Amino acid sequence: MKKEVSVIFMLAGILFATCLLISNILATKILMIGSWAAPAGVLIFPIAYILNDVITEVWGFKKARLIIWTGFAVNILAVLFFTAGIVIPGAPFWQNQEAFSTVLGNTPRIVIASLSAYLIGSFLNAFVMSRMKVLTKGKGFSGRAIASTLVGESADSLIFISIAFAGVFPIGVLVTMIFTQATLKTVYEILILPVTIWVVNFVKRVEGVDAYDTNLSYNLFRLKEI
Repeated sequence: MKKEVSVIFMLAGILFATCLLISNILATKILMIGSWAAPAGVLIFPIAYILNDVITEVWGFKKARLIIWTGFAVNILAVLFFTAGIVIPGAPFWQNQEAFSTVLGNTPRIVIASLSAYLIGSFLNAFVMSRMKVLTKGKGFSGRAIASTLVGESADSLIFISIAFAGVFPIGVLVTMIFTQATLKTVYEILILPVTIWVVNFVKRVEGVDAYDTNLSYNLFRLKEI
């Protein structure tokens, strides 16, 4: 008998992938937040980490691993189709090729930076959430959520900024951007934590699930274990 797919889990995965796609498009613009510079993706990317926390907390690392790889595949697909859309000649009367290419045509360097940072940061976030839940016996969700976000977002910001902008901006600017991204995303997590807690409790109650990753392999490629 086939196991029924959770609608809530499916929706969480769709929203997760959507946030990633939008954040990668927004990342082409650099914002000034006060005196701090940061890619515009900082506006939405933290939501992906919050969803990562919810999925790992409720369904466990195996489900989070599946969603993270799915998000990666969706982003690869988006890059391929964006590239095709740029390369295929536009209609003679269409005059927006340059703007279209600027927004959707991330350089290979940006793509590599984004995908590398996403994979490492997301898996670190899920791993920390998973291990801390087992070690604390399910207590202290707030602490786990903040700690996992701090670790994951710091790694993500360090990897993305270093690969994407090294040699483009001075080292001082790069350090500021890394610090700004990691700080803003963590503060975002803290501010929205009451909503995250409510969502986690609601989903656990509706789904009747509260996974503990005991005796689990953290091999990132064991996708059959879902």
